[in-house]
Amino acid sequence: MTNDQFLILSVILAALSMFLWGRWRHDIVAAGALLLCVFFGLVPVREAFQGFSHPAVITVACVLILSSGLQNSGAIDVLAQKILPSSSGTTLSILALSALAALLSGFINNVGALALLMPVGIQISNKHNIPPGNVLMPLAFSSILGGTTTLIGTPPNLIVSGFRAEVGMDNFAMFDFMPVGIAITAIGTVFVGLFGWRLVPARKQADTISFDTGTYLSEALIVEGSSAVDMRLNDVEQQLYEVDAQVVGLVRHNLHLSAPNPGRILHAGDILIIESEPEGLASALSSLGLKLLEDVPAKPEDEDTEKNVGEKQGKKDKAKDSISSTINEDEAKSTSGEIVIQELVSMPNGILNGRSASDIQLRNRYGINLLAISRQGMRSIKRLRSTPILAGDVLLLQGAPEAIFGFASEVGLLPLAKRDIRVPKKGQALIATLIMGAAVISSALGLLDAMVSFATGVVLFIALRIVPPRSAYAAVDWSVIVLLGSMLPVASAMDSTGTADLIARFLIENLAKGNAVIGLAAMLVSTMFLTDFMNNAATAAVMCPISISTASQLGVNPDTFLMAVAIGASCAFLTPIGHQNNTLILGPGGFRFGDYWRMGLPTEILVVSASIPMLLWVWPL
Repeated sequence: MTNDQFLILSVILAALSMFLWGRWRHDIVAAGALLLCVFFGLVPVREAFQGFSHPAVITVACVLILSSGLQNSGAIDVLAQKILPSSSGTTLSILALSALAALLSGFINNVGALALLMPVGIQISNKHNIPPGNVLMPLAFSSILGGTTTLIGTPPNLIVSGFRAEVGMDNFAMFDFMPVGIAITAIGTVFVGLFGWRLVPARKQADTISFDTGTYLSEALIVEGSSAVDMRLNDVEQQLYEVDAQVVGLVRHNLHLSAPNPGRILHAGDILIIESEPEGLASALSSLGLKLLEDVPAKPEDEDTEKNVGEKQGKKDKAKDSISSTINEDEAKSTSGEIVIQELVSMPNGILNGRSASDIQLRNRYGINLLAISRQGMRSIKRLRSTPILAGDVLLLQGAPEAIFGFASEVGLLPLAKRDIRVPKKGQALIATLIMGAAVISSALGLLDAMVSFATGVVLFIALRIVPPRSAYAAVDWSVIVLLGSMLPVASAMDSTGTADLIARFLIENLAKGNAVIGLAAMLVSTMFLTDFMNNAATAAVMCPISISTASQLGVNPDTFLMAVAIGASCAFLTPIGHQNNTLILGPGGFRFGDYWRMGLPTEILVVSASIPMLLWVWPL
């Protein structure tokens, strides 16, 4: 092993460890790996940032913008209304929705496809009186599978195509992925739609009229006149128990108590941290005359102490700076306009993630109150306004509809109710569909390079106001762009230093034993294992040079191994962190980390079983 090989292996292993640890965002880890390669002389300075001009990176950005335009135009809503059966049984409804998700994911970003159809899935769960997770997990898995069918369906396909061009062959065409992709998508979708959804753990009783976001942690202020004043905490807990709620913490004079003494006498100004189901929150508040505590705009005196929150209630109400009202019908009306209460889930890589309501001055800047947060598997008595928001959290927001929906669009929140966010202009859906169709066809027929074809579509979307200029930049997941632009030069360094050949030789001698079919299966399974725990684009970037080198040393068709990497990097079904779509359903489905493998493991076994023979048939060795 040469010095350069040792250095690049060290960088790759460090990056993989950081990806798996998850302490740092994947784009930051990738950028750090790139800079280390530059410092060590593994990547020339002049080539350090050439990855950002790579066709795969530009195409990914364009596809994200086009997906946003199709969503905003209402084109997908029309398609869903036309295709999904209006009256059918549970299994047929889940199967039809899953098939639609797979179809859409071939042509728009699969995260966008899931986001569009999640509200429909929740409606189906309510209609058929089943837990929402039984619909959402098949929906997520099908949208992931559907991305394997076309060049633009998922970033790993674009990365694989780019590496093919770098070794002296042409890029893969738009539908080169389709034969194998359709086979595994069809088998996987039929499985999750007909049988798999029955394996999903039920996290809530089926007789609920709401979907399972888990329990909310809310801050309730004991105000003057509340029946809780001078009551013992134990007596309050008894009353809350009757409405399926409980006290999990107490805040008094800026002192946080996670296990307060049941005999403690409560006073006006105390803040109870209450855990309850979404539909039981109103009952929990009204039973004792409590008030939900809004996000108070930061003031020096408020940051120093909270002991006078109750005494200052009247003054702060007039300034619209402190206490929110309880959720009831009277509060749904406002002299200044309609006030609504909306549940929204935080999207993966949304700009809210890691930031609190205080950080973004939610009430001051947007006129929105954060009433509660639901987070699966975690409980904290940290103040609501200072709690960092994470991907998959469900937020209960109160405010004017236009304020909430505008804020949701800006920061990456998905409403978990019947959508009335968009009011598309007449004819936009048709125009958007025609432009997208023309971009796909021109790329598929070779009339234009994929990068140029989709960039043209983006320009037309912006020119026709299907996507406003500012929204075009917001539609791009810049963390993915940074990840791709950074990892591509790192992966090239693996090839130039001979490290990919070194790893390939190890795989051939110790796993494949010189057998190409076993080597192909090992490449597919190892890629799937990696992508269950790290970003799929990063997995593809790391595995592509290894697959090409393995095929070269075995003397077989490199396309077969590249396609195995494309499939393996996309098929992450065992964990909620393997794919953004798995993360997105974590909160709304009420899932735990270990819930995914029950349907995910048989799905991955089916994918491997179908992929190997299809790869050998379509891309013979």
